[in-house]
Amino acid sequence: MNMFEGQSTIRRDLRRSIDWPLIFCYLALVLIGWVSIYASIHSSEPGSILDWNCRSGKQAVWILTAFVLDILILFVINPRLWEVISAPAYLFVLGLLVAVIFLGVEVKGSRSWFALGPVRFQPAEISKITTSMLLAMVMSKPYYKISNRKYFLITAGIIFLPMLVILGESETGSALVYVGFLFALYREGLSGWFPFFLGMAILLFIVTLTTNVWISMAIIAATTGVVLWIFFKSTERESRIVRFRIIRNTILSVIAGVSLVFATNFIFQNVLQDHQRKRIEVLLGMKEDPSGVGYNVIQSKIAIGSGGLFGKGFLNGTQTAYGFVPEQSTDFIFCTVGEETGFIGCLTVILLYAFMITRIIQDADRSREAFTRIYGYCLASCLFMHLFINIGMTVGLMPVIGIPLPLLSYGGSSLWAFSVMIFIFVALYKEEKKYF
Repeated sequence: MNMFEGQSTIRRDLRRSIDWPLIFCYLALVLIGWVSIYASIHSSEPGSILDWNCRSGKQAVWILTAFVLDILILFVINPRLWEVISAPAYLFVLGLLVAVIFLGVEVKGSRSWFALGPVRFQPAEISKITTSMLLAMVMSKPYYKISNRKYFLITAGIIFLPMLVILGESETGSALVYVGFLFALYREGLSGWFPFFLGMAILLFIVTLTTNVWISMAIIAATTGVVLWIFFKSTERESRIVRFRIIRNTILSVIAGVSLVFATNFIFQNVLQDHQRKRIEVLLGMKEDPSGVGYNVIQSKIAIGSGGLFGKGFLNGTQTAYGFVPEQSTDFIFCTVGEETGFIGCLTVILLYAFMITRIIQDADRSREAFTRIYGYCLASCLFMHLFINIGMTVGLMPVIGIPLPLLSYGGSSLWAFSVMIFIFVALYKEEKKYF
């Protein structure tokens, strides 16, 4: 084989082994985010899009450095390394999560940032990567069965340890993302009753807050009746032991539900912080606060709604230009997209995310290696939770809990974390495609 034939083979292998549509989708979202950040700050921080003194200029640096990391992960680092280092990396980042509570700086009521000179770094963003890697490593073992109580508790511990520490940092949004790992567990054989019970717990909490205890009790009674009927209908020929377990688990579930109902008021008044209570009250319509905690959402909905079908045009958004929406370059970046590009622009961004998540799941399903498959499910779960919470927050369907929109929001920690997370999966899938 001569030199030209060798180069041609390499190019052909790169075309076949790398998921280029996924990478192009990633690049499109990063570009849209960069332009949207500039649009959101151009009136308050006058300068060019590359001006280092502006957020758009700083984001350009984060983007370039993220691209360097992407290239290293894809072409230099051995993909097998990620499984090997998953446990020590998880423990190291867990240590950082604990350390930041004592050594970090407080930003908007949350002590979750390390300050390294002019640069701030948030360990919670990296913890999603290390948690995904460790879950993939543990669950990919040939002897692993999620139905086994021992392995289930180990898996739950991997998820809940960083989640609880992040809650201790008052980073409710980042902690809530960990609930999304249930999707990965479900894809790997977790019973569908776990997501059902989680949904019921949320429903009972909301109903108890907004109505009264007895309506929640009626929901528990009705749900219990339906569940028992379904179980006994489908297990008519099962043994007495199976039926006993069904009745036992149902009784325990009812006790847990009733306990939650009567504990709701205590949790709401004594566990949640004041700003969290106010945001939930405004979201559920329990209170009106248009000049306080409800201000962000009201202005956000005005900005998105005023964009109409095609938007007001680049740099022509009045809500954006006059700074009516707080945190518009970070948590509320979707408002800029809505106001300046309208419904078409919002739909385009959502479709890009939908394509990315769907593509990751499809690639994961095609993977022969269990580590790649499970890691892909974890990645898709994190992206979906960020997307659902952030956009739900900007349109008033979720409380304002401060969570970035992946690849679009301003910030180096978030951009680096999602870039690394995505390209680890691309590299793992590339390694597998060699054998297809």
